[in-house]
Amino acid sequence: MAEHVVVIGAGVYGAAVTASLTRRGARVTVVDAGAPGSGTSGATFSWTNSCGKQPRTYHDLSVAGMAAHRTLAAEVPHSDWYHDGGNLEWAADDTGRAALRKKVDGVLEYGYEARWLDRAEAVRLEPDIDPAVLPAHEIAYFPREGWIEPTRLIAHLLSNAVARGTELVPNDAVTALEVTAGTVRAVRLASGRRLDTDAVVNCAGPQAGRIAALAGLTLPMRNTRGVLVYTSPVAVAVSRVIHAPHVHLRPDGAGRLLLHSEEIDGAAHLSASGTVDVDRSAVEKVARAGRRLYPGIRAATVESVRVGERPIPGDGLPVLGRVVELPNFHFAVSHSGATLSVHAGDLVAAEALGADHGAALAAFRFERLAPATR
Repeated sequence: MAEHVVVIGAGVYGAAVTASLTRRGARVTVVDAGAPGSGTSGATFSWTNSCGKQPRTYHDLSVAGMAAHRTLAAEVPHSDWYHDGGNLEWAADDTGRAALRKKVDGVLEYGYEARWLDRAEAVRLEPDIDPAVLPAHEIAYFPREGWIEPTRLIAHLLSNAVARGTELVPNDAVTALEVTAGTVRAVRLASGRRLDTDAVVNCAGPQAGRIAALAGLTLPMRNTRGVLVYTSPVAVAVSRVIHAPHVHLRPDGAGRLLLHSEEIDGAAHLSASGTVDVDRSAVEKVARAGRRLYPGIRAATVESVRVGERPIPGDGLPVLGRVVELPNFHFAVSHSGATLSVHAGDLVAAEALGADHGAALAAFRFERLAPATR
């Protein structure tokens, strides 16, 4: 068994892997270029689901991820990061309705919970929604879906790991990996510190390709930006994830709502100063769509806007588990980190300590994307 494991990245994946490694008895050092949860995990819609995910192996992994969240939340007294209110979704035109029917038929075929609601049934679930914005029929309801509050989950996982001896090293970027004879021997940090290691787990999210390159591996990534709009606190009852035609929203704690729309993701751009800015008109567009949906938030203001960088491997599927050519180097990288982190992180941690989860992880190995180049 690997005695000392270095986990690179302290987002939801890094925290989940770290917690599992610590629970299994390993000595763990988790490092991050910033503060825990300050990267993608701090700017994500964090919807837990397997709604239309393909292929079947990805769907099944996501369903297992959803179950792992429910189990963890049930095991921890006063857990406050997991919410399972379900998801409502409808479409605005014939093309969208046809796509939604196809998605519902597909998940039902897989045994996933979904059903159709009419307007009155949807309003009973969400009484503050404006009935006029809802179609009379064909409102899809996915009752087992929900969302997490990533920073609260990260705090729980890391605080318990640190209490059991894990070392957390924030604000210290990885600058090099020492690789000899097909093994990662050490991790070097920007501070000059050198960490001897028996295994490395790459949980670096959008930076996973850079970390892989330090090990002589080529990980193709096609990261994208996501724009999230946070309202001021509002006295409106929203109890679940909502996917309306022009806005997606969910609660975000303390009475705030989190709004998103793929229509405004492209409004994020790099400014001359090097910061990522978002066109104000795009922010107002998604805010207006939210106000039309829930009239009670008309007085709400936009409290903040965050731009997250989604880590998406080249074919869109997760990259998980050990590398054949470099067997003490492991990946835990995907776009669906909010859904998968607890379950997939546990599988990856077990492999880092010598287990073989070939059946569960076969479809998500690094080798499908690119051969290791050394």
